[in-house]
Amino acid sequence: MEPSPATGGSETTRLVSPRDRGGTGGGLRLKSLFTEPSEPLPEEPKPVEMPFHHCHRDALPQQGLTPERLQARRQLYAACAVCFVFMAGEVVGGYLAHSLAIMTDAAHLLADVGSMMGSLFSLWLSTRPATRTMTFGWHRSETLGALASVVSLWMVTGILLYLAFIRLLHSDYHIEGGAMLLTASIAVCANLLMAFVLHQAGPPHSHGSRGSEYAPLEEGPGEPLPLGNTSVRAAFVHVLGDLLQSLGVLAASILIYFKPQYKAADPISTFLFSICALGSTAPTLRDVLRILMEGTPRNVGFEPVRDTLLSVPGVRATHELHLWALTLTYHVASAHLAIDSTADPEAVLAEASSRLYSRFGFSSCTLQVEQYQPEMAQCLRCREPPQA
Repeated sequence: MEPSPATGGSETTRLVSPRDRGGTGGGLRLKSLFTEPSEPLPEEPKPVEMPFHHCHRDALPQQGLTPERLQARRQLYAACAVCFVFMAGEVVGGYLAHSLAIMTDAAHLLADVGSMMGSLFSLWLSTRPATRTMTFGWHRSETLGALASVVSLWMVTGILLYLAFIRLLHSDYHIEGGAMLLTASIAVCANLLMAFVLHQAGPPHSHGSRGSEYAPLEEGPGEPLPLGNTSVRAAFVHVLGDLLQSLGVLAASILIYFKPQYKAADPISTFLFSICALGSTAPTLRDVLRILMEGTPRNVGFEPVRDTLLSVPGVRATHELHLWALTLTYHVASAHLAIDSTADPEAVLAEASSRLYSRFGFSSCTLQVEQYQPEMAQCLRCREPPQA
């Protein structure tokens, strides 16, 4: 046992080898020593509640889907399954009945399946974190899915229009009125069932027309519409359009069933419903192209955003203002704010961010604060872009 002096502390004992002191003996001896003051361990940084304007709009993101999105996913799964089963049934029924009108309705259901699968895919991708390669995350996949759905619908509709034109030219075809009537009746029931599955209690709050397939953010103060809620509402509106088309096909099938000589109602209704189907994709295609071209979000104007930033106390001018969207529910803004020399940059940043989030519902804002210089008024790069 060997004592070792130290300052303060309790005495401890341990077994050591003589080799620890340079000796050659092989036995172990007890060594007594005083604990030496060790260096204090660095304290782990405690999480600090950052102010709202620091850089993040919300607190830490919730892992996985929210309860609302889980409910939306269940609704979309159920509606997608019903839509796929009855789409397959319409393809078989349309083939047996030799009806292009039934096939056209099946093509519209195919677009529904693609739209809902795209929404489900985007719900899944929304839970994936951003990476160093995909710094914005995977939100744009929803837009690409919508584009694929539109293109597939246009291709199938083009083939059906060609076949309908050939039928009107030659009239060498026969329509099974009974099979067509049965299939059209089942299609109406299918659309009613899908509408029931997708129906949400209570009318959605709105500030304007929301008739497009992919509803955008709400305007005015408040939070942006959740993705799941928007997807379900969009699918519900689209199913209502399908229901009207199915009712039209049912009317044509009743006419052909009781008056077989009016079989031309089948290709004629194919023309009419194909035009309706293609017309229903026009708003979606316009929105998709606008997003892919990095255009200003549909319900967010350049002038209102600029005027909101200029109304912040201390802001003299703005430039490099850019507005774009990853999806119709994920809007992004960036801008440079030129402020007075007496203004507090932190206060300006906090107020400007707060106004953009609350008034326009941006999902992400990046603002650069800099001191105003008189020569900014003549700078070509600081000028506003012209009207489109």
